[in-house]
Amino acid sequence: MADLCSPTFDQLATELGFSCAEAGGLVELRNPFGLENWTLPVLEWTIIIGSVLALVLAIVRLRRNGDPTNLVLWFGATAYLFIIEPPLYFPAAFGIEKHVDTMFAHNVFTVDFLWGRLPLYIIAIYPLMATLAFEIVKMLGVFRRYGVLAGAVCVGFVHHAFYEIFDHLGPQLRWWEWSTANPINQPMFDAVPLPSVVVFAALWPMSLAFCVQFFVGRHVDDGQHFTGLQLIWRTIVIGVLASVGTFILPLPATVFGAGSDTVRGVLYAAELVILSVVAIALLIRQWTRLRTQPSDAPPYTNRFVQYYSVVYLCIMAVLWASALPDFFGAVDGSTSNGDPIGNLWYTLACFVVAILCVAATFTVARRSAEAGDSPSTEEQPAPHTA
Repeated sequence: MADLCSPTFDQLATELGFSCAEAGGLVELRNPFGLENWTLPVLEWTIIIGSVLALVLAIVRLRRNGDPTNLVLWFGATAYLFIIEPPLYFPAAFGIEKHVDTMFAHNVFTVDFLWGRLPLYIIAIYPLMATLAFEIVKMLGVFRRYGVLAGAVCVGFVHHAFYEIFDHLGPQLRWWEWSTANPINQPMFDAVPLPSVVVFAALWPMSLAFCVQFFVGRHVDDGQHFTGLQLIWRTIVIGVLASVGTFILPLPATVFGAGSDTVRGVLYAAELVILSVVAIALLIRQWTRLRTQPSDAPPYTNRFVQYYSVVYLCIMAVLWASALPDFFGAVDGSTSNGDPIGNLWYTLACFVVAILCVAATFTVARRSAEAGDSPSTEEQPAPHTA
């Protein structure tokens, strides 16, 4: 739709290999074998299948155990997406084009919405990633032991590890392209804007997890039940407040770094370092405590999250391996095809963190079983809630 093609988006679309003016409509379907390269459909269906399974199992958990937390988390993440992303795709339509130019463009995938702006897998990745991170932290008992804020910090940290594995690979494989001329994207961390590394990989899931646990999760843990109407309004509030939190949490960098990319970068990095140090200390301490002092309470286990985390990490490892020849052949940060490369060392660190977090959930479950604890809470139905 030509009248929706801003000059920046049109340029990014052309560099990705498609025409903005000819990019479908509200919904467009494509042949998965006709996309830019084979990695696009592999990524797309890995995320979509995982997200659908997460939704189905969240519904099953509500029906069997009376626990709506995962369902609220899934829809809260989706609500956040639809609050945050449309203005970034169509700044002129929202009257903010003088303040926010196009920040990025997704490549076209098998299923796209909004004239090539929103692939289905992007809708799916928000609730999937949030579910994986939230449930890993919950399985390690951080919310129960240290409270809502501490648990949310750990969710932000775990989500960051999973997300940055994907974030540093996307530009090289043409999953999307960033507008490096946009000052909002500065400073860059190799192929990825540092604001994305901090805000969208760590701070927004922290904000979402805090809201979900505060409005729903902690009450469910205390045995409270919710009606359908109560869950609907709480989910909407969670989506809105998580968006507000995403604006508030990075304020030190956005306010005090407004006049300097260097200052802004230092402040963004400082926020991430603080979050990471706190989360690492909490996760190690809690894992050690669970290994050495098993609780009398039955352990909480989410087998889907445990195994799908492994699937996700294995597929991302294969995708990264496929990109390494061009990565190592890159000159001045770009491959021979002109695609920017991410930071391999940072990605490897994120792989290590993600693997350790997933492994911790298996070792805690095994220790509890050896200690003769009761079955997992997933196997103990709670009264059904309306």
